[in-house]
Amino acid sequence: MPYFINPLKKHDVSEFEGVYEPLSESRRHPSVVAAQKEKARKVFNDSKSVEEGESPPPEYSAFTVEGLKLEIDSDIAASGHDSIYDRKSKIINKAIQDIGMGRYQWELFVLCGFGWLADNLWLQGVALTLPQLSLEFGVSENDVRYTTCALFLGLCLGASIWGIMSDVVGRRIAFNATLFLAGVFGLAVGGAPNWIGACGMYAALGTGVGGNLPVDGALFLEFLPMASGNLLTMLSVWWPVGQLIASLVAWGFIPNYSCAPAPAPCTREQNMGWRYLVLTLGAMTFMMFVARFFLFHLYESPKFLLSRGRQAEAVATVHGIAYKNKRKTWLSEELLNEIGGVSAVEKETKLSTSEIIKRQLGKFSTQRIGPLFATRKLGLMTVLIWFCWATIGMGYPLFNAFLPQYLANSGSNAPTPTNIVYRNYAITSIVGVPGSIIACYTVDIKYIGRKGTIAASTLITGILLFLFTISTDPNFQVAMTSLEAFFQNIITPEVFPAPNRGTGTGIASFFNRVSGLCAPIVAANAGKGNPNAPIYASGGLMIAAFVAMLFFPIETRGKQSL
Repeated sequence: MPYFINPLKKHDVSEFEGVYEPLSESRRHPSVVAAQKEKARKVFNDSKSVEEGESPPPEYSAFTVEGLKLEIDSDIAASGHDSIYDRKSKIINKAIQDIGMGRYQWELFVLCGFGWLADNLWLQGVALTLPQLSLEFGVSENDVRYTTCALFLGLCLGASIWGIMSDVVGRRIAFNATLFLAGVFGLAVGGAPNWIGACGMYAALGTGVGGNLPVDGALFLEFLPMASGNLLTMLSVWWPVGQLIASLVAWGFIPNYSCAPAPAPCTREQNMGWRYLVLTLGAMTFMMFVARFFLFHLYESPKFLLSRGRQAEAVATVHGIAYKNKRKTWLSEELLNEIGGVSAVEKETKLSTSEIIKRQLGKFSTQRIGPLFATRKLGLMTVLIWFCWATIGMGYPLFNAFLPQYLANSGSNAPTPTNIVYRNYAITSIVGVPGSIIACYTVDIKYIGRKGTIAASTLITGILLFLFTISTDPNFQVAMTSLEAFFQNIITPEVFPAPNRGTGTGIASFFNRVSGLCAPIVAANAGKGNPNAPIYASGGLMIAAFVAMLFFPIETRGKQSL
């Protein structure tokens, strides 16, 4: 498909010739065929009305409309939602599953990975500018930490707003707008006239970056075949890459274009390094937006199109994915209407804006939260996971968001030279990258699993944070921070039981962001009495999370739902 076509173009099935094939001649996913055969086998074994050698009824064939309807009925019974919209959404899920992974999903994986990358790129980017902001604008080492608080305020707002906005204005607009805002305000920070101005633009930048994880994750999942669901976890590999890029760019600019340490005067002209850093990061973020908007043609989410009553476009989207992947699909409007419902299709399928928002808020109703506490074991697991997300949400930024300051002067009489500080930070970032990759494998190893992986890595991270404070030698500190970064990136978020995973994870994410917002406040005030106090707090929170993980009553290795 050519580049630079209208990114918001509406599509029709006539654009994708040769893609459609009848259901009876299609290639269904092997797991679906196997499941239907198993149901047919039970019918033969359990029903006395079926003669030996007789073909199974049509509803037990994966290649008939009756069989597909039976699949949808089973899914609807499990979800608890039965409407025309819900039935047609399930049919589209089946169609995407049968198309399978292909070029479209792999390209989308990279572009969604930009969102993960940008999130940590700017979290670390702000941390890397704190020492220079303090020098240029005359803000104390402790008070300048409120800069990170401004960023986290934007992150919280962005995460709250864009998740709902993507259901109102569409995934395509939200998917592109988040990086657009981050890029524009990232470039604007480079011209900040004072500290307050820098904080304001960092907060505005955060409203864009904060929407990346909820929007990109939801969008990628909607285009992902069920059998490839683990790729959603693999998106976390992009997270440490963001830190690596920020640290390498900072190492190049800040040591060479920055003021000498106080008490020497520091003017804007003498201190351009941090501005060059944010301008570079802003330009990179904007180029990610350009790649998303112009170089890759994103089809609108078929589920969003269904919710707005645009069924023909939803079918065209699935045909477009099949065309891009060089596959075929059995999906058609006639099939959607036959299984999902034909009476007043457009009216009953379409969801109003208020209904969409109500569905979003409904995830946090007592009816949705209640099943997370259905049993004593499940309730304990829920509480412990929320506790871990909150403690790690504060513990992570308490150390990492201010690491350049700790490396510059962690209790020693003379500050560490700027070039050594940013060199050590770059080394730390490089060592941290393999951790998340290793985690993708260790979570599925027998006798280790998710519980063993996150518990061991969290404990080691907490211990290393305490060890960081026992010496002010830069070489010792870089060794501790490198090990800490490696094990810290092995920490993986636990999953909740289906079908309430969205509710449980949404609440956990809320606790994570709110506690992260509090971290700069703790760091700014605790650091006044003892420079190492925020690090002790970070280590203590990690140890507390480790203790909670020991009591996880459920191991989810190898399970998609509980």
